Amino acid sequence: MNKEDKNMNEQDEHQEHKNHDEHNNHDEHKDHDEHKDHDEHEDHGNHGDHGDMVKDFKRRFFISLIITLPIIVLSPMIQGFLGIEWGFAGDIYVLFGLSTIVFFYGGWPFITGAKDELKDKSPGMMTLIALAITIAYGYSSLVVFGWDGNQLFWELATLVDIMLLGHWIEMKSVMGASNALEELVKLMPNEAHRLDGDGNVEDVPLSELKSEDRVLVKPGEKIPVDGIIVDGESAVDESMLTGESVPVEKKEDDEVIGGSVNKEGSLTVEVKKTGKDSYLSQVITMVKEAQESKSKTQDITNRAAKWLFYLALSAGFITLFVWLSLGYEFDMALERMVTVMVITCPHALGLASPLVVAVSTTLSAKQGLLIRNRANFEGARNLDAVVFDKTGTLTKGEFGVTDIVPSEGYEEDNVLRIAASLEQNSEHPIATGIVNEAKEREIDLGEIQEFQSLTGKGIEGKVDGEKINVVSIGYVQDKELSYDEEHFNKMSEEGKTVVFVLLEDELIGMIGVADMVRETAKEAIATLKEMGIHSIMLTGDNQKVADWVADQLGLDEVYAGVLPDDKANQIKKIMDKGWKVAMTGDGVNDAPALATADLGIAIGAGTDVAMETADVVLVKSNPNDVVALIDLSRKTYRKMIQNLWWATGYNIIAIPLAAGVLAPWGIVLSPAVGAILMSMSTVIVAINAKMLKA
Repeated sequence: MNKEDKNMNEQDEHQEHKNHDEHNNHDEHKDHDEHKDHDEHEDHGNHGDHGDMVKDFKRRFFISLIITLPIIVLSPMIQGFLGIEWGFAGDIYVLFGLSTIVFFYGGWPFITGAKDELKDKSPGMMTLIALAITIAYGYSSLVVFGWDGNQLFWELATLVDIMLLGHWIEMKSVMGASNALEELVKLMPNEAHRLDGDGNVEDVPLSELKSEDRVLVKPGEKIPVDGIIVDGESAVDESMLTGESVPVEKKEDDEVIGGSVNKEGSLTVEVKKTGKDSYLSQVITMVKEAQESKSKTQDITNRAAKWLFYLALSAGFITLFVWLSLGYEFDMALERMVTVMVITCPHALGLASPLVVAVSTTLSAKQGLLIRNRANFEGARNLDAVVFDKTGTLTKGEFGVTDIVPSEGYEEDNVLRIAASLEQNSEHPIATGIVNEAKEREIDLGEIQEFQSLTGKGIEGKVDGEKINVVSIGYVQDKELSYDEEHFNKMSEEGKTVVFVLLEDELIGMIGVADMVRETAKEAIATLKEMGIHSIMLTGDNQKVADWVADQLGLDEVYAGVLPDDKANQIKKIMDKGWKVAMTGDGVNDAPALATADLGIAIGAGTDVAMETADVVLVKSNPNDVVALIDLSRKTYRKMIQNLWWATGYNIIAIPLAAGVLAPWGIVLSPAVGAILMSMSTVIVAINAKMLKA
């Protein structure tokens, strides 16, 4: 049953107000908040491979950095630039030895990466780096053993260091989200209290639990697995997992998530999901996919590297031939060629995207945005429309009082007090809504002396000695009581559930309840309008219900009566306008639409479908986060483009000067000046990335 149908069915049941024992089904309406997949303590080995790569780049970076310090100190070019002389006999060979270590140890990932890129006939960043360090190392080695020229070991070492740093930062930044999830896994208990067939308790490791095993969860303990309650009632704190700040009341047949905290009652839970099928494991897999998803903006970086690779080769050989044709010695021409090819690989390019990705990842995590597909996240900057599911997304998925229509001689608060007093012991969503309204108005409730359900009609009891009924329209019509039909029909057409309140068999008023609109949804839609983005609602509810919600929110378009399997088709129709479209849903019955849209956004980080189909999950279930997501996407892209310009911009000046276009006027860019330009570019890129704000 999809969520919209479930919501309508609940309303119909209460419209009939039949058998108020059904008031106990409070949790049924909150299924979408009880995010039903969680994790066990195992099967994260695949995640370790990525962690090993991060450690490897970190180790290579620090070792290469330590070796680079004496390389810089011993470099004649740097000494000349600083006006110092620290040479000693054989220092050039020490320099060569240290640089050889940096080249083969620090540069090895880029050399092997270049091999793979060239094998795929797609030269990119790895090829550009490998070209620069190989030429710098090869040429400098020739100089050490007798070739006339200036060695560039310092350029080689610093280039390797910065590129290793860039790759480490990028991997580490995305790993940060994973590490947070790994820490969440560590918070789970190591053991569970497994029950045998005779009800005896045995403490066993989580890894030994199998589907359909039963475990005992004592008050205050963490629930060890995803499962279903077979005995007991309790409030469960799921805040760390779902963002649901209020503990959720759970009873028999309700689902629970491993890692959530059992509050006051003892629960017997039947294990349903372990290992890779559990919720936390799926979230970790989702983040792993985010790490591995190909960023389109990273593609821009790779395209820039690809063209710089071709530019380096072309500019290098053109420089060589021009200098030779002008009658210069081969040594001089070769030095110009090497300088051009090494300078063409900008150090800052290796940090341009990773630094922005690092900052962006940190900001998104702080805002509760789990980015599964980075490419589609970056595409959010171009969205024309955001389509919202209604129930649980634009609305809270819980009932609240919308109308109180008192009969003549009665006040709203009096009608509400009488109804809430009778409903106060019930956990049904409608009863909860009525009682909560009374609490918000600070109304003191009466004491119940008697209580009974009237099969198919409602409930009856005595409050402060007076007979009270809260009943359906069927009861009122059977008793032939007169009521305000105009108000009743208006509320019914808007999809509201209407209950009637009787005092000593006299009708004293009607109360309308409905799934309440989120205040944050109003704010989000207003902001989207300011951003020039259309807001559209897609719902299975009837047109009048949809229009009532749309009027409160100020939506641009409404598509009502749409079945779950038609939602994707509706998304396609909107996309056929040439629009870039995001679909925002709870991830339960919105899966096809989430997958079809340019950007799928799941509200509530716990449903199976959210893990499978959404590009981004909003952990806090706050529609305002849709706005934050788009805003962060725009800012991230802008920073990346800025950094690419800063990273490559100095080449526009440096390459022609290094090639010697101003040589006739006595201006030739020395490698030392090139180093200054390179360093300035790198520093600017780093500062610019850090200036990214949410």
